Amino acid sequence: MKHTGWRKPTPCLGVAEQLAQAGEQVAVPKTRAFVALKRVGAHIGLKAGDMMLLDTLGAFTQAQDWEEGQRPIVWASNAYLMEQTGFSLSALKRHARRLAEIGVISFQDSPNGKRWGRRDADGRIIEAYGFDLSPLSARVEEFEELHAELQAERELCQRLKRQITVARRMIRARIEAAISSALRGPWSQFTGLFEELLDRLPRRHEASEQLARLLTWFKDLQERVEAAYLKATEVVQTVENTPETKEQVSGKTQEMNPREVISEPHILITNQLNPVTSNSSEKEETAGVVPNAEPEERVDRELEDWVAEVRKKRTALDLPTIMQACPEFASWARNMGGFLKDWGDLHRVAGQLRPMIGISEHAWNVAQDRMGTQVATAAFALVFEKHSTGEVASPGGYLRGMVEKAGAGELHLERSFYGRLNGQAA
Repeated sequence: MKHTGWRKPTPCLGVAEQLAQAGEQVAVPKTRAFVALKRVGAHIGLKAGDMMLLDTLGAFTQAQDWEEGQRPIVWASNAYLMEQTGFSLSALKRHARRLAEIGVISFQDSPNGKRWGRRDADGRIIEAYGFDLSPLSARVEEFEELHAELQAERELCQRLKRQITVARRMIRARIEAAISSALRGPWSQFTGLFEELLDRLPRRHEASEQLARLLTWFKDLQERVEAAYLKATEVVQTVENTPETKEQVSGKTQEMNPREVISEPHILITNQLNPVTSNSSEKEETAGVVPNAEPEERVDRELEDWVAEVRKKRTALDLPTIMQACPEFASWARNMGGFLKDWGDLHRVAGQLRPMIGISEHAWNVAQDRMGTQVATAAFALVFEKHSTGEVASPGGYLRGMVEKAGAGELHLERSFYGRLNGQAA
């Protein structure tokens, strides 16, 4: 973007101008452009005030402004826009700036910074300076594709949620049935893991990757619980079917047969008082159901290894966590790269944003070599976020410190990201 002498150029404004030039080469009806944008507006970072201003600007444009070779430029004054929207001057400037930084409008500036324009007899714009809505035409297909992807993502998330709900109910039912039946097994450990997984369920925003991983953990836990429950019930059935148990049960049945008449008098002779133990025998009988059974607190080595593995996986970082914990970085990343599908897209955008915060190419290459591409990308996102919020003054030095910590095995990025998420929730 060329410097007009009064507006400071930025990379985002330059991208917006490039989009405006591309939009001039296509013909897109205004209605299609606005519908496509509004369907994904919240996802790309637009707020209600931004959309109100954009609707106000769009009302000034005419159908011929959206034809190929034309630009829908609006030269309404600040006073008129403030009257129509109810914004203060500072709010108006803030919303206009965000629209431009997100790549929805562009500023077509005159040399003196004033907005003005004129049309010919057919109503076509001959010359104009003001708010240029051409980026909408350039991005309409991108927005429509993004909307289709978001729809597919929502449907996938709904399916995953339903499957998680089924697994949750099965796990809870099995554990409760086992405890109520006093079956031997690691039910307290299973309950603890189950509660941990419940705590990991997203409250508001979620991604299919996160839900799919949670579903895997729930299904894995369900298989463990089902196997333990089946084993415990088989042992109980085995004990009940032994000859000794059958004889005891048969003897008790005969003794308690109400049809048998005992005509002889029953005389109870007691030489020694014995304490009554029948009330406390329930626990003893329960313990005797499974001979030589291990206490519930003791878990076999295989289960312990599985618990450790699940907890280790749970600390792994994912793309949605990073984007949610670093909103400033996420906003810039989406502005530069659009819809980010995977780590490759995020790594590419990180390389583009690197010079903006003063990290040298050498420092970035060292970070990737020593930490790996994915960890280095996550580390850069954290550095960018802290620099944007004023927490870090020297991004390059901070990144080098993270590289040193990684080499010493003292870098715990997941703690930093989850800490920021907890701070947002608070």
